[in-house]
Amino acid sequence: MVEDILKVNLNVDEELAIKRNVLRPMSGDCGKRAAIVTGIHGDELEGQYICYNLIRKITANMANLTGTVEIYPSINPLGMESVSRAFPMTGLDMNRVFPGTQVGSIAENIARAVVESIKGADICVDIHASNIFIREIPQVRIRPENSDRLMRYAKMLNTDMVWVHESGAVGSGSLAESLIAEDVPTLVVEMGVGQRIDQEYCDQLLHGIFNLLNHFGIWAEEEHGISHPMVSSDGSVNVIHSGGSGIFIPCAEHNMWLAKGTLIGEIVTPITGTVEQEITAPVDGVIFSLREYPIVYEGSVIARMLSMNQS
Repeated sequence: MVEDILKVNLNVDEELAIKRNVLRPMSGDCGKRAAIVTGIHGDELEGQYICYNLIRKITANMANLTGTVEIYPSINPLGMESVSRAFPMTGLDMNRVFPGTQVGSIAENIARAVVESIKGADICVDIHASNIFIREIPQVRIRPENSDRLMRYAKMLNTDMVWVHESGAVGSGSLAESLIAEDVPTLVVEMGVGQRIDQEYCDQLLHGIFNLLNHFGIWAEEEHGISHPMVSSDGSVNVIHSGGSGIFIPCAEHNMWLAKGTLIGEIVTPITGTVEQEITAPVDGVIFSLREYPIVYEGSVIARMLSMNQS
C-alpha cells in the first residue's frame, strides 16, 4: 500500500509528497518490520532500481512474506528532479539534518517525518551511491562504536566489503545515527557511482536484502550463494591521491587485487602527449574505490586500497 508520510505545500500551488510503500503479509499478523530507504541524495540512483525489483519480487511471491517491509524510494524527490545531491532551495545535505524538526526547513520536516515513520522497525537498510567521481564496490559502512552490534547483520547483505569507518554517511546528522539512537539497527550501503545505475551491483545487494529479511523472519525463502565480505578499518585502508593535474587513464580494474608496485593508472597531459605521473599500488591489496571521472587535479582521490597485509 502506497502511503504519504508527509505533504508540504510549495510555491505556485504545488505539493511535495514523501511516500512509502508498505508491504504486509496476507495473514493478519504483520510480524517484524524492515525499512528500506534510499534517495536521500538526489544524484544517487542505485536505490531506485533496487526498490523497483524488491517490490516486484515481493508482490509476485506474497506467500513468502511473513513480516512487513516498508520501502522509502525517494526521500529527496526535488533533488532527484534537479539531479542535485543537496535539497533544492536550501542547499542542505539531507543526511546532515536528521532527526529533523517539525518547525524547521522543509528538509528538516521531511527528516523528522521519516524518523518517526521508521521508529520501532527491527532493521533498516539505507542505500547510497558514490558521487560522479569515484566508483565504489558494494560496501556497508559502520561507525566503530556500532561495530559490535551491527557487524553480524552487515555480513548478511552480500556486499564485497564492510568498512568500519567514521564516514559522513553514518556520522552526525545522518539517518543512520538518528535511527540507531532510536534503537533501530541501521546499515548504510555505498556502491556504484553517482547519476548511474549498475544493475549487477543492484542485483547483488538485492540478494543480500532478501537474505537479511529471511534472517529476521520477514521473508520465508532462504537466499543461497551469499558472499562473505572483506572487513576493514581505517588502519588497513590506503588512500591514493594524484600528484598533479591531467587526465587519469586507469590500467587496473575495480575490485582487483594488486601486488605492491603494480601500475594502477597514469596521469597524462593531452597537449604534450606525455605521462605526468605513474600511479602504483603502495601495498598488496584490493582496490575498492577507483576514479571514474577522468579529470584530476593535484590531491584528487584516485583510488582506495584495502591492505591485505594488515586486514
